[in-house]
Amino acid sequence: MSMRPSTGLAVVPLALTALAPTAAFAVDYLSPQQAQQLMFPTADRFEVRDVRLDAAQLQALQQRLGMPARSAQWKVVVASQGGKTLGFVVVDNVVGKFELITYAVAVQLDGTVRQIEILSYRESHGGEVRLPAWRQQFVGKGPQSALKTGQDIANISGATLSCSHVTEGVKRIVAVVEAARANGQLVGG
Repeated sequence: MSMRPSTGLAVVPLALTALAPTAAFAVDYLSPQQAQQLMFPTADRFEVRDVRLDAAQLQALQQRLGMPARSAQWKVVVASQGGKTLGFVVVDNVVGKFELITYAVAVQLDGTVRQIEILSYRESHGGEVRLPAWRQQFVGKGPQSALKTGQDIANISGATLSCSHVTEGVKRIVAVVEAARANGQLVGG
């Protein structure tokens, strides 16, 4: 048996290093309450409404969107001033590449996007979706807009999945708010 001098260094098999957890990257920018106040600064009241979509509404949304409506239950915040509805805010999460992106969408009474804000970003790359110029592309887009990266929303190189998933999420929220208003769940708006 041959004896080799020890260097004092541990050798870790490559397969084990691949299993080691990677450092998490997460930044919280705004709370949902801060976002709704930023999006509707003149509002003096924010009221949470529980929106429930039935099976027929879910199926209609899926056909219209070309993607799953994802949930039958949504929390929609109604922003108002002096008893008059100003618009709606929905906070949602989508997966970027691996981690969740929390964002908020403000929808005006005409069904168009007033503003979007990224509340929390947890990926190590692709945070450019927080850039004002990218988010500004959504303003004025409504239920009839394509809301698709590569069409009416520009992609950001290195943030393709984040761009696509946030865009799909905004499209979904615009459709959910439209459906909730159409069936009277957001009365007053």
